Amino acid sequence: MQYNVKIDAFEGPLDLLLHLINHLEIDIYDIPVAEITDQYLIYIHTMKELQLDLASEFLVMAATLLAIKSKMLLPNHNADFDEDLTFEMEEDPREELVEKLIEYRKYKEVADDLKSLEKERGLMFTKPPSDLAEYAKDIEHEKKPEADVSLYDMLGALQKLLRRKKLQKPLLTKITRQEIPIEQRMKEIISDLKKTKSRKRFYDLFPILDKEHIVVTFLAVLELMKKNVILVEQEKNFAEIFVSAVEGAGE
Repeated sequence: MQYNVKIDAFEGPLDLLLHLINHLEIDIYDIPVAEITDQYLIYIHTMKELQLDLASEFLVMAATLLAIKSKMLLPNHNADFDEDLTFEMEEDPREELVEKLIEYRKYKEVADDLKSLEKERGLMFTKPPSDLAEYAKDIEHEKKPEADVSLYDMLGALQKLLRRKKLQKPLLTKITRQEIPIEQRMKEIISDLKKTKSRKRFYDLFPILDKEHIVVTFLAVLELMKKNVILVEQEKNFAEIFVSAVEGAGE
């Protein structure tokens, strides 16, 4: 069976490349193309495994990275030697990509600044003071820390989960698959979180070792995040991810 899900959090291949550069602490002006290409293809493979709607631009970027990687591996036979035995190298094949990444990063930073200004402006009111006691609960809810967890962080966590459970290779034993609707798994997750009444580790949401169940559970978590029914938290970059139910959501 297939699950075709469109996730709005995918902002494009440049966004994924920036995430990888930050994650691997790489100098954007001196990108190790071989390493970044391998990591990029791992993410693309994970997206395909989940049968997410993958925009063609992601595949175009993958081809671009592979082309740059091949150029970096080829010896430079066209170097021009001068009388002082110095030579002029060919144009760096990474240059165009680096320029695009730097330009994209600038726009992304500006967009983040504009979002912050929009939030600040949203807290300003021009009407006279009113009794907001009845909205106190909603205000307290808004004060909860926002989850600084991107979809790429979730995919990274899923990769670790698959490695832990050794599901990258197909199982040799035959099993009977039972189709599990995403909607049903979403209800199970919410029910479990509400019974627990506290946040749970991301990995604890995957009690069954079957790969089919893992994929459905992961897509269910993404849908719940999209609907703001659950809160996903990460204390710092690359730290463990925790999931909890948003109070009052879905009731």
